[in-house]
Amino acid sequence: MNKEIRLLRADEIECRVGTIGEKGLSLLLYKDARADMKVLDETFGCLGWQRSHQLINGNLYCTVEIWDEEKKQWIRKQDVGTTSYAEKEKGQASDSFKRACVSVGIGRELYTAPFIWIPAGKTFIQKKDNRFVVYDKFTVQSISYSRNREISSLVIVNQKGEPVFSMKKQNPEMDLAVSPEQIQNLNKELKRTGYSVNAVLSRYKLQEISQMKVTVYESVMENLKKVKSKDAA
Repeated sequence: MNKEIRLLRADEIECRVGTIGEKGLSLLLYKDARADMKVLDETFGCLGWQRSHQLINGNLYCTVEIWDEEKKQWIRKQDVGTTSYAEKEKGQASDSFKRACVSVGIGRELYTAPFIWIPAGKTFIQKKDNRFVVYDKFTVQSISYSRNREISSLVIVNQKGEPVFSMKKQNPEMDLAVSPEQIQNLNKELKRTGYSVNAVLSRYKLQEISQMKVTVYESVMENLKKVKSKDAA
């Protein structure tokens, strides 16, 4: 159970209209059940998890269970679904499963999304039967996350591939010290290129790699990527 749930990729995230008016519309980010099943299979194996549904006080609940090899028992996460106007039973089953998967940790990063507003000038809003409608389709073109698993940048495009929303947070983490994983990646690049750790420490006046800031790390890694492997030199 020490396995980390990976973050969702751009192609696994859906954009749905939240509110719409004459001046524009808002978008919400969602995941679907197929993305949940894919992440569960990747992380725990297709035989390492299971789901079940229960009807409690007229509401459909889903329980997702993950096998803990160390404890030799199933770890359970449960949540309730909401009604779907199209297909009530199927909608509740899917929604309760997706909510239970959030409890497991899948897609929890979507709750850190910014307020996504698309002005009327970037979409075609029509008025039909005294309500506003839009037929444009929106997709996430790119997304990135901070070290604490929050959305740090986001680009959304329409069906023509035209950007309609973008954001990039100022990243305070760039002033933080490198993580153990980043140190490991740096050591791999140093080994590949033949550069010594001492050369890097001397260049940036550091006593040890753990003192390196993320800003310096990014710069060093970018420069090392341009260097051929020592075996190919």
